Amino acid sequence: MRIAMVSEHASPLAALGGVDAGGQNVYVARLSEELARRGHDVTVYTRRDCTDLPDRVPLPGGGVVEHVQAGPPEPVPKDELLPYMPGFGARLAAAWRHERPDLVHAHFWMSGMAARIGARPRGVPVVQTFHALGTVKRRHQGRRDTSPGERIGIERQIGRGCARVLATCADEVYELADMGVPPQHVSVVPCGVDAEHFRPGRPGTDVPARRERHRLLACGRLVRRKGYDRAIRALTRIPDAELLLAGGPPAGLLEADDEAERLLLLAERLGVADRVRLLGAVDPARMPALMGSSDLVLCTPDYEPFGIVPLEAMACGVPVVATDVGGHRDSVADGTTGRLVPTGDPAAIAATVRELLTDERLRRRYGAAGRDRVMARYTWQRVADGVEQIYRQVVVSHTLPSESTEVA
Repeated sequence: MRIAMVSEHASPLAALGGVDAGGQNVYVARLSEELARRGHDVTVYTRRDCTDLPDRVPLPGGGVVEHVQAGPPEPVPKDELLPYMPGFGARLAAAWRHERPDLVHAHFWMSGMAARIGARPRGVPVVQTFHALGTVKRRHQGRRDTSPGERIGIERQIGRGCARVLATCADEVYELADMGVPPQHVSVVPCGVDAEHFRPGRPGTDVPARRERHRLLACGRLVRRKGYDRAIRALTRIPDAELLLAGGPPAGLLEADDEAERLLLLAERLGVADRVRLLGAVDPARMPALMGSSDLVLCTPDYEPFGIVPLEAMACGVPVVATDVGGHRDSVADGTTGRLVPTGDPAAIAATVRELLTDERLRRRYGAAGRDRVMARYTWQRVADGVEQIYRQVVVSHTLPSESTEVA
């Protein structure tokens, strides 16, 4: 198949850990590479955010990234990209006039908008993965939500009008149903993890030395919704443990980062600053060793559409303590590969962590079960199997959507 991936703000070539660079980038890169290995012709269309970028860049594992001119060729926060999506879509339409894809897979709601503008003239079916829904973000962030006001309405239109919604967890199916997207129009295929890269026993000579008897690790984008403050508050009740936070800008730029400053001030106010270390962006090559050096990986966000970090930890044989939200409910087998804990209760997080830190045998059992679960369900090969099956169903059964469902 000729497959077009549209990922307007999340380039598979971007360095991870920035405010707008995380799990979606990984998902698009690894899925594209795995599909290309199977002989599919895969092109990823993403917005040009630098004047020096080549028009086309081959992906290491196969496929190609094409940079689309849409708005200024400079970094723009994703929540400010909406005005440029009609132009993005028009450029896609022009490209596909000469080389029609068999199917378009759009990632994030604005990509869905651009993809459908581009696909409509050629009658190309669009599969949509939202990665995050505006209804969930607004519910949890309230006034801090910087999404455009049109987001939820456009998401509703895309969900109803695309050929298929490809959700990453069961929780998303229920959320979409509340938005009026019929469950039979939604298929669930989870995110994945590179189980060859993330595996137990990866050596690492540059892993930070321990300062305390136990090590807790939290990692991901350095943004408020990831709930690192919750982990810091829990640390006040966990003696003999240090907390490492990996993610955000490079270590040398952490002093200028607002979220890093907020977290360090909180740690100081709570009296645990000597046991909290912000590492900044960590080279992906170092992450397996860093995870393997930890007793537990903490994932404590307010909400999580899926969450790749728990899978990475499980692949490394490290137990996970995660908040009982979204995709965590699918990926973390509570009481088997780790524990799910209430979202707003640092005391409950601390009690769970203390229990696991006192039982090394239980941690080893959880770690082994986590690795087994990843190999059975969450390798990129397994993910690509599921996605490929959905693609084939859509291509075979596709009919043009009615005009009433089109995004304006």
